[in-house]
Amino acid sequence: MIKILGKNPSGQLKKSVEQSKNYQDRQFNNLTKTIMLAEGNNFVKLMADFIKARKDKEREPSVNIPSVKTNLNKLNANETSITWFGHSSYHILLKNKHVLVDPVFSGYASPFPFMIKSFKGSNVYAADDFENIDVLILTHDHYDHLDYYTLLKLKHKVKAVYCSLGIASHLIYWGFNKSIINEMDWWDNKKINDDIQITATPARHFSGRTFKRAQTLWSSFVLQTSKETLFLGGDSGYGEHFKEIGKAFNKFDIAILECGQYNEKWPMIHMMPEQTAQANIDLNAQVLMPVHWGKFALAYHSWKEPIERLTKKAKELNLTYSTPQIGEQIILGEHLPNKEWWLNINK
Repeated sequence: MIKILGKNPSGQLKKSVEQSKNYQDRQFNNLTKTIMLAEGNNFVKLMADFIKARKDKEREPSVNIPSVKTNLNKLNANETSITWFGHSSYHILLKNKHVLVDPVFSGYASPFPFMIKSFKGSNVYAADDFENIDVLILTHDHYDHLDYYTLLKLKHKVKAVYCSLGIASHLIYWGFNKSIINEMDWWDNKKINDDIQITATPARHFSGRTFKRAQTLWSSFVLQTSKETLFLGGDSGYGEHFKEIGKAFNKFDIAILECGQYNEKWPMIHMMPEQTAQANIDLNAQVLMPVHWGKFALAYHSWKEPIERLTKKAKELNLTYSTPQIGEQIILGEHLPNKEWWLNINK
């Protein structure tokens, strides 16, 4: 049980953390003042609200979520494809490299298997579905993004890890080879190979697998080739950093942005769906792909409220977006699935 909690940086890893300009007063900090909870709220009130919300039948789908089972090992090497696994886990085939982002296949998003279980039908992919992973990207260390049991099964298939500063401590504790781990601070840039570059970019969030927060960094990431630029948003509240990133990269072919698990009680660490649409504009992204919904109930809203609100706003703003089913492929420049497959669930 202790292993699943991970291990915060210590020793030489801690020294690397302390050298970051984003680490002050013994913790990582956001670029702008960020309050975890709105005034008048506390942990006790949140737990009371959460217990009350669990009785709401709309928080989870009433039937199995539909999905498509794509063979991820036999994709077209000439295409750039994205395959969503629900919530914030997805696979990218880029220049024939298999990239996996924040994989969570254990069936739950907490340290305890009886809490925050995945929705019916949403956990159809597993570590066994991957023959090899060229690049594993880990945005931050929350349980719905850094899954101990999934990583244990994947670690022998992973060739290289790119992660936010401090996360190496968890991975080494869990048996990953230190030599394949590349920790990154905001605006660090690394070459994955001659064709692909990765940059860690700011996000507005927090981290922590226990009550001690902000000992590891939280990030978004940018993947670039000579022809395409992809924004991988991780978790982030809305802020000026989206405009800053947009200016730095000029435009994005696609932005994968969080859309869900929000509430007015924590308005700075997750975006409202309408803010997600605005973030896409700030980034100057040609296509918006909403994630962080469709698998876990981490907030009080109904399970499909995020996508309903986002698509409504996106239509008002005339944004191009894609809403694939779990396992359904987006192929950049060719295929952007956007059927409203959630409409008849819970009716």
